[in-house]
Amino acid sequence: MLAGVALLNLCSPPLIFRECDGKEIVILGSQWGDEGKGKLVDYLTERADVVVRFQGGHNAGHTIVVGGEKIALRLMPCGILRDNVQCCIGNGVVLALPTLLDEIAMLADKGIDVADKLHISSACPLVLPSHIALDQAREAASGNKAIGTTGRGIGPTYEDKVARRGLRLSDCYHSEYFNERLSALLDYHNFLLTKYYAAEPVAQQAVADELLAQAEQVRPYVADVADLLATARLRDQVIVFEGAQGCLLDIDHGTYPYVTSSNTTAGAVVVGAGFGPCHIDGVMGITKAYTTRVGGGPFVTELDDAVGEHLASKGQEFGTVTGRPRRCGWFDAVVLRRAVQLNSFTSLCLTKLDVLDGLDQVRLCVGYETAAGERLLVPPTDPIKFAGCQPIYETMQGWQASTYGLQTYDSLPAAAKNYLRRIEELLACPIDLLSTGPDRVQTIVLNDPLSQ
Repeated sequence: MLAGVALLNLCSPPLIFRECDGKEIVILGSQWGDEGKGKLVDYLTERADVVVRFQGGHNAGHTIVVGGEKIALRLMPCGILRDNVQCCIGNGVVLALPTLLDEIAMLADKGIDVADKLHISSACPLVLPSHIALDQAREAASGNKAIGTTGRGIGPTYEDKVARRGLRLSDCYHSEYFNERLSALLDYHNFLLTKYYAAEPVAQQAVADELLAQAEQVRPYVADVADLLATARLRDQVIVFEGAQGCLLDIDHGTYPYVTSSNTTAGAVVVGAGFGPCHIDGVMGITKAYTTRVGGGPFVTELDDAVGEHLASKGQEFGTVTGRPRRCGWFDAVVLRRAVQLNSFTSLCLTKLDVLDGLDQVRLCVGYETAAGERLLVPPTDPIKFAGCQPIYETMQGWQASTYGLQTYDSLPAAAKNYLRRIEELLACPIDLLSTGPDRVQTIVLNDPLSQ
């Protein structure tokens, strides 16, 4: 017992048992992705010390506008654009090394050096060329039943992780072990590609040479991310966890099977970054003033009319990574209620309010009616039942004045304020921030989410 106490005193940080005064906040998309998380994370990182990606991969793009210049990031945490922010890629992220190196080079061209501020977990699963080949072959074989993946190999990489046959970044630094695991994995992948999908096999030596060379280039950034975050917390630093995609694409709680391959809800921070759940101070949900989704799956408020075209055109609704057009519809409070339940949102940030400017009327979906006539306030967990639901709408007066770029709440049209208040009432969750345009400065702060 005495030896144990002595060891604790010798090895443990002296602050480990005290309360910390920093702030740890999770930023999540609350719909089907593309809500504008990147801009808001970038906005909040002005006062952040650490920004963390904890799930997803290079299938999730965040576009940031700084001084009129657009910068698209896929793997890099958005805080990388700030000089004094440490950026972490947690173990829950599947890592495509070519994409990461391309982003590092792109940032270098813009005068942004990631040295000493980028930290990558050695436990990140690696996306291989064979994962991409499998992803694309499956989608092609599925025809009109395809899920609508980005074809980046994300799903197959997570499959191999769960099956315990995948490669992790740390494996690349142990050559004999790496070659054994890569050989077994590619034997399996090539069997599927050639025998099942009639596709070309992937050459092992070429993959090995490429991965090992790329792993050496990122070796300086490899770190124990969980320990780094624990230390940051003990130093009272502000930590922002940056979610990818949206919570309705969560593999467990989303519109399965039209979902991504990772957990996109707040709980993923714990496993994807190694951060204790009791240390999270707040969860902010990012939501558009209307609804969009990319790919297949149920979408109760989807519009195939002139209003839908207006939302798509004015909102420039095309995917950051794929360029695919997004499906558009009215604001859906039913799916947002589910998002509030799943993530215990402490507040919301509403984006793209200006896309509704000029409409005579705006509508909110306040409930669903099933094919059997049942009325629901939250969406069914049964995907077949979900797909058969019809929206129950509430209509409100629109506004003709522009809200684009406004920076104070008082400058908003009265009808826009009524719309925002009604959303807060329907969700029983306050709106803390309004994004009125893509640039950092085009933001209205109603309540500071980083205040103590």
